[in-house]
Amino acid sequence: MDLVNHVQQSKKHFLVLDGLRGVAAIAVVVFHFMEWIITDFTKNFIAHGFLAVDFFFCLSGFVIAYAYDNRLQTTSLKSFFKLRMIRLHPLVILGSVLGLFGFFLDPFSTETTAYSSGTIALLFIAAVFLVPLPIMESRAFNLFGFNAPAWSLFWEYVANIVYALILHKLSKKIMFVLTAIAAIAVCIVLAHAGNIIGGWNGETFWHGGARVAYSFLAGMLIYRCNWIIKNKIGFAGLTLLLTAAFLFPFGKWNWLTEGFLVLIYFPLLVSLGAGTSLSEKTKALCTFSGAISYPLYMTHYAFIWVFGHYFLEQKPDTATLVVIVSCGTVLLIAFSYVVMKCYDTPVRIWLQKRWNK
Repeated sequence: MDLVNHVQQSKKHFLVLDGLRGVAAIAVVVFHFMEWIITDFTKNFIAHGFLAVDFFFCLSGFVIAYAYDNRLQTTSLKSFFKLRMIRLHPLVILGSVLGLFGFFLDPFSTETTAYSSGTIALLFIAAVFLVPLPIMESRAFNLFGFNAPAWSLFWEYVANIVYALILHKLSKKIMFVLTAIAAIAVCIVLAHAGNIIGGWNGETFWHGGARVAYSFLAGMLIYRCNWIIKNKIGFAGLTLLLTAAFLFPFGKWNWLTEGFLVLIYFPLLVSLGAGTSLSEKTKALCTFSGAISYPLYMTHYAFIWVFGHYFLEQKPDTATLVVIVSCGTVLLIAFSYVVMKCYDTPVRIWLQKRWNK
């Protein structure tokens, strides 16, 4: 989910990919607002916003391979796992805490009466330790009832573990075979479900495995095979190309369009993003976009539940919804910046110092 901040200083930092990660995170937020408002995806303008997760997975595979393929020869597995935990887990915990607070403080919901104290405690502990527990019927049996987006972090952890134990040792030939097998798995999911939105709940649990397997492996192959396409599209152009994928209409040929986007289009965008030129004017924007992307992704959903329950109860008109979604997205971006500055970065620095001692 992130451009690894532990890469040696001498290595190039792909700022455009940072920026695109932020664009994808914002798309996820808007999608989560809109799926409450327009449940018929054929009428939802951002019905494919959920595909941002597949872009995240592909980006992660590229960056992990770039950062660690050589370093794991001299870095212990223990060090690798500590680095990844320090990078990822503080926001897993915060997202769970926010989800718990939102659960109890939501003025438009009576969910608290549906679950015992023991069940709520178990759900929270499972969320903090990233253990899937799809038992909340009122929340469609999300793997993580208090912070739904954590399902992709669970699979990110799985991908990181498999990478450290196995994938970084494999030849490109074997990687091609594994990627082809994973592509077949994605096609099976598409043929069975008609889309690839699954992975977030108990019923579609293994769909998430297919999604991360292909995209993470494809990202690794882009780095291993040096499929970096030099171009002058720039951050603005690639932002338009990425956004177009999320805005692509939802219809009867969905299985085909989503297959194309996941299997071909997103890896192509990663290749282009790694090879594009970057103007001085957009460097700060890419840096900011990348910095808030992970905090935004991991902290927004507690507020989405409150909005959803408000929407169902109050049934606001279209003009009100436009204001709420627009202002809500901006406020969540601002909140994620505060989280990054006041919590995520200081906690990671503190953990890193503790580990070094």
